[in-house]
Amino acid sequence: MKRSVLALLALIAMGFTACKKADKVTVDQPIVYPDMAEASDPALLMTTTAGVKVYNGGFGSAVAADPNDPAVFYLLTDRGPNVAGTIANSIIIGKPDFTPAIGKFRLKDGKLILEATINLKNAAGANLNGLPNPAGSGATGEIPYDLNGALLTPSADGLDSEGLVLASDGSFWVSDEYGPHIVHFDASGKTLERINPFGTGTGGRTLPLVFAKRRPNRGMEGLTITPDGKTLVGIMQSPMYNPVKASATGSVVLRILTFDIATGATKQYIYLMEDAGLTGCSEIMALSATTFLTIERDGLYGGAPTNPATFKKIFKIDISGATDVSDPANSATGKLFGGKTPEELQTSAGITGAGIVPVTKTLALNLLTDLPTVYPHDKAEGISLLKGNILVISNDDDFGVVDNGASGFMAKLLPSSGTVDHNRLYFKKINP
Repeated sequence: MKRSVLALLALIAMGFTACKKADKVTVDQPIVYPDMAEASDPALLMTTTAGVKVYNGGFGSAVAADPNDPAVFYLLTDRGPNVAGTIANSIIIGKPDFTPAIGKFRLKDGKLILEATINLKNAAGANLNGLPNPAGSGATGEIPYDLNGALLTPSADGLDSEGLVLASDGSFWVSDEYGPHIVHFDASGKTLERINPFGTGTGGRTLPLVFAKRRPNRGMEGLTITPDGKTLVGIMQSPMYNPVKASATGSVVLRILTFDIATGATKQYIYLMEDAGLTGCSEIMALSATTFLTIERDGLYGGAPTNPATFKKIFKIDISGATDVSDPANSATGKLFGGKTPEELQTSAGITGAGIVPVTKTLALNLLTDLPTVYPHDKAEGISLLKGNILVISNDDDFGVVDNGASGFMAKLLPSSGTVDHNRLYFKKINP
């Protein structure tokens, strides 16, 4: 009897060991990424009086991969569903109580499953919103209305979130198109610090005054962090109105800002777009302390039967030899070169003629030709690099709606398929 019991215990122990080994093998197996994964069954956010469905998507303004779980991705919304109004400078906010958020998605069976939503909050713990900021705090000049034509009040808690960083401690950094603001959130989404050019944030630190010259709704579209976790790097989407709006007409001059997290010290570099007619630069992602990937794109749909997109490219850039164009005096227009702002210099010839060395650029990936599947979207807005040099690209689906031209919404349909645009991730191995 004693021998039988001992033998049985030995067999049980062997079984546990085998299970542990089997579990370990499963965990250690590398994940196989599909060419594309779509967010499955997005919830309905609202339905307009005209019957247009607005989805609880909008995740895709940026993407950050979880370094501890290769199947988890954090995706960022912007300010919520909105369209241009028919009155000058007006904007129609589809859902004024919308809260910008970070979605935690898990890749499972080729689909993206929304596991959690992290609402972004102010320092007191109240939800932020997507309303334009008031004067002196990042106002864009937009006049907001709701779908019924009622005037809305601007809000200091408004954020048009666009760039996302997942820090090593689990906190998040977000940049936006309003102020521009750079906001530090804890893991639950509560504001730890808000930094802008106006001194109206929390924590007392500011961005250089010149960044208040950003073109409305073309603010700090991209944000990344250097691999050592010490420096934030942001890029403006479009040439700034510096010193005035006319200065940006025909200009290809964008600014890159570096922000030392510990000291608040900043530097600025010039990035030249390939063409002034592009929608601009949608993202920046760090490869090293001085090299980055960026997205430049037009505003057209890939694979459309008529008027298809022709430019959606990812570039590798290097700032190591570029000129720091920071202004020690921190004046409203920044440092001048021959009496002109960099934006006024407009072109590559103008920049180099003024003695400014811009960042270097080389093509890394053409989204319209180099992906294994057709890229059918108008917007490519987020990138992140996974182990094995696999690049992941996110699209902004605009909550499945677009402007109907009459201060209302209509379904955002992909011309190549006729289906509603939803958030997707595209995966592509590259050689950075």
